[in-house]
Amino acid sequence: MAGRSLGSLPVQPAVSSPNRRGFHYAWIIVALGNLNVLSSLGLARFGYAMILPAMKDGLQLTYTQTGWLATGNFIGYLVASFVAGLMATRWPPRRLILIGLVCLAGGLASTAVVTDFASALLARTFTGLGSGAVYIPSIALTTFWFAPHRRGMAVGLQTGGSGFGLILSGLLVPEMLRRFGPEGWRHSWVVLALIVGVVWMLGLAFARNRPADVGHRPYGATAEPPPPPAGPARWREVFANPALWGLGAVFACFGFSYVIYATFFAAYLVGEGGFSPATAGQLWGLMGVLSIGSGLLSGTMADKIGKHNALAMVFGVNTVCFALFGISRTGPIIVASTILFGLAGWGVPTIMAAAASDHARPSLAAAALGSITIMSGLGQAIGPPIAGGLADRTHSFSGAFLLASAVSLIGCIGSLAFRRLGQTTS
Repeated sequence: MAGRSLGSLPVQPAVSSPNRRGFHYAWIIVALGNLNVLSSLGLARFGYAMILPAMKDGLQLTYTQTGWLATGNFIGYLVASFVAGLMATRWPPRRLILIGLVCLAGGLASTAVVTDFASALLARTFTGLGSGAVYIPSIALTTFWFAPHRRGMAVGLQTGGSGFGLILSGLLVPEMLRRFGPEGWRHSWVVLALIVGVVWMLGLAFARNRPADVGHRPYGATAEPPPPPAGPARWREVFANPALWGLGAVFACFGFSYVIYATFFAAYLVGEGGFSPATAGQLWGLMGVLSIGSGLLSGTMADKIGKHNALAMVFGVNTVCFALFGISRTGPIIVASTILFGLAGWGVPTIMAAAASDHARPSLAAAALGSITIMSGLGQAIGPPIAGGLADRTHSFSGAFLLASAVSLIGCIGSLAFRRLGQTTS
């Protein structure tokens, strides 16, 4: 029989229809991906920036040590990016995402009970492992559900989760600090862990691996996708790809520069700018509101004008944004910098994710993204301790933000140097 039977009624397997109209399940995948990005980046990583001042005081840490906590998180993220990319060639992404969410929730909860620098470093490193294990297969999963000319838009919608994370952390953390005083930072980590637990339950219920699982083709595809190239997918195809090495080098510039800005945003405003934690949280939330659409804007722009041009534009905006933060502590300049980063900040990861999938066969999409993320992670790993060390020695973060601006400018120039970036090879 063509199908299995349930009682006396035959049940036929789902068949993809080229003319199928109505709601496409790809949008469910994007929504879940948005929540995964919210969890892995918006809460686990950027929530740290809001919690940092109170956590620093509670554990009596130096700025150099808080920078190393961020580095531990990024090292965990880097390792998980490599492992998740490798495992995604054999494991379905849904399984990897669910496992990663469990690890992520555990890392966030464990951060709430740390007692010193060593235990905090361990907890933040484990949280980074969970973040990478969620983010890499989640972005790769989205690329399976969309035709190549729609991927920039789709990934852009997904990366809006970072903005929602900024909003949540900007609202929740100051409230936790107000309610629970010096121990409010511990309660904040618990609340973030609970939110990730809810995301895990939604993923368990609704995530699917491929369009064919629900009888669909990739969104935007006008014909059946071509068969994959013959032979098993191997990681050496990724490591031997010069386009991915170029992407990774540019991505490293973004990782180094933006992480300085994101990690020490609140510490700079509260410690040097004279802003209250609540005001810093409001600015953080404003950045989050604006950044919700930044990925979609950048991804759509990349689909239309080419990825290298779009990357250069986003890097240029970031260069100005970081420089403004470094040269002035006045309210209007701080607000202008916040707005600029909100509008453009997440454009680089969005374009990178779409570009990586263009330069690898579908079965290696996660591996390609993991490979360039490793290089971005290296930049993120060394940025915070360098910035924290500069702040400890100069008693100001101004030099650190100007350094971030200079490295972002290098990324802008590098984006224009890789003219083949916009060409699709998959």
